[in-house]
Amino acid sequence: MTADEEWDPRLQQLGEYIRVQRQLADLSLRRLADMTHVSNAYLSQIERGLHQPSLRVIRSIADALNVSADALLAQAGMVDGPTTTPAADGSPDTEAAIRSDPDLTDDEREALIAVYRSYRQRRPQT
Repeated sequence: MTADEEWDPRLQQLGEYIRVQRQLADLSLRRLADMTHVSNAYLSQIERGLHQPSLRVIRSIADALNVSADALLAQAGMVDGPTTTPAADGSPDTEAAIRSDPDLTDDEREALIAVYRSYRQRRPQT
């Protein structure tokens, strides 16, 4: 780790955001490590802001947490733009918004996501 990484507040913000999203998704560090094919120790260092992850690792974490890589980078102040970006099909990243809402309980989040997914599946393909 370089001296710049050690004191970079953006790395702290990124790590905190990843930790919060992991907790909101009810994933242990070990489970996220399995899903991303990244070691527990490395993920722990990222969450504590001690290491700058590669773009591949950021994408892998974003996929596992069901958020966009751009949202992770925007939260860390590493790119400009909104923290909720459109999904590949152009729809808003609704599930990420639901997961990040601090006023909802875990059960409420899961219920809303289930309802949202059911509506999306029923929607005719254009």
